[in-house]
Amino acid sequence: MDKNRRLILLTGATGYVGGRLLPRLESHDVQIRCLTRNPERLRGMVAPGTDVAFGDVRNLDSLKQAMQGVDTCYYFIHSMSSGNDFAEKDREAARNFARAADAAGVRRIIYLGGLGNPDVHLSKHLRSRQETGDELRKFGGQVIELRASIVIGSGSLSFELIRALVERLPVMICPRWVNVLAQPIAIEDLLEYLLKALELTDGDSHVFEIGGPDQVSYGDIMREYARQRGLRRWMIPVPILTPYLSSLWLGLVTPIYARVGRQLVESLRNPTLISNNLAEKTFDVNPRGLAASIERALKNEDREFAETRWSDALSSGGQDRDWGGQRFGSRIVDSRTEEVDCSPQQAFAPIQRLGGDTGWYYGNWLWKLRGFLDLLVGGVGVRRGRRHPVDVRVGDALDFWRVESFEPNRLLRLQAEMKVPGRAWLEFEVTGETQRSTIRQTAIFDPTGLFGLAYWYALYPLHCLVFAGMLRNLAQAAREGMENHRHRPSEESLESLSAKDEAISSRS
Repeated sequence: MDKNRRLILLTGATGYVGGRLLPRLESHDVQIRCLTRNPERLRGMVAPGTDVAFGDVRNLDSLKQAMQGVDTCYYFIHSMSSGNDFAEKDREAARNFARAADAAGVRRIIYLGGLGNPDVHLSKHLRSRQETGDELRKFGGQVIELRASIVIGSGSLSFELIRALVERLPVMICPRWVNVLAQPIAIEDLLEYLLKALELTDGDSHVFEIGGPDQVSYGDIMREYARQRGLRRWMIPVPILTPYLSSLWLGLVTPIYARVGRQLVESLRNPTLISNNLAEKTFDVNPRGLAASIERALKNEDREFAETRWSDALSSGGQDRDWGGQRFGSRIVDSRTEEVDCSPQQAFAPIQRLGGDTGWYYGNWLWKLRGFLDLLVGGVGVRRGRRHPVDVRVGDALDFWRVESFEPNRLLRLQAEMKVPGRAWLEFEVTGETQRSTIRQTAIFDPTGLFGLAYWYALYPLHCLVFAGMLRNLAQAAREGMENHRHRPSEESLESLSAKDEAISSRS
């Protein structure tokens, strides 16, 4: 570690804001340490010079150890998805974090909280965000709290709620919270504030209220989104719709769980507006307006979806997967993992041979049937095969998939070119050490309208069977490849390896 550079501790590196901030910090002249409860999962996703340390906000000793030598901490931890006791869990986590920072001699904590007038009756969620800031300020050093309203960016919870409603519902029943004012901020501008907070020279603690220049309602945001997407939508106001009923309704048509949705809807009754210009006087940031923020989010949504590593955010829900897949943004995500006793290179080898003569490792007749049905409706089917039995390049066709991203021995992401009511991806990622690897297989579906949702849930039992069998046989092919590697020259012909994979695939 370079002792001449400041050491920055980043929490929440697999979350939405932390995942966006990490690569930007890595490009600065600072040393980064990521705090996580699962270091093995994160190590393969950070730059070579970035440190990954174990730490749990419920374990004070682990925090003290992780904070040794740290100058500044970014605090992006909250527990809204953990049930009704999330507020107490947040306070306990912040107390432990502040105590550990004091013990380790940390100079500064930068915290992202939520806008809202503390003198009025705040929702439980907004009150908890501000109470977390209060607990952190018991730390003896400097605390910089940035309070923001709606974050406009592909993948942010509030924006994706709006996006899903507008995309899926031509007629929307609008409760009173749709007319409450907010001051949204683009994710890029939020990240700029977070980076510039590192450069503050005074040692005093501050609360900065940040946001874009436009004071708008959720209804205004939905209308602007619809305008940019060229969608015609009718919004019908209703005088009474309780947070509980709203959360159940949102759980059916948007990407959020009902329990998170209820907390979020209760927060929407509070205006989230900037009350002073302290941030404007302190930071050299010129936030963009609502229209520009939405335009940029739509333009960059696919790149940002990949950047945030949604499959790793599955752990935030407390379970690996709900029936039907978890939903992130408007996308439904089904993610599975399998451990294998071999190197990442050997674990990735069968993945690199997917499609063509090798097939898909499980239910090849089902894949062929899907290709035949695709041909009947004017799709590409599976007749294209693949260019080479092993070699993969971005842009290659693999049956009715197209290679969107490829990193040797680590990542293969395919985008579907078959006819579906939406967009679909299939991603394989391998992480691990010399003798042990984890294969993560993630199916992603971005449905179009209610028909797209019906398509996913109608076929999900079949998808579940095929995806589980594919991952199981990929892992078996990797294990058998490991055994073969011990007895064969390293330059063995690719064709014979493909033949063995095909044999494994055909067993099912």
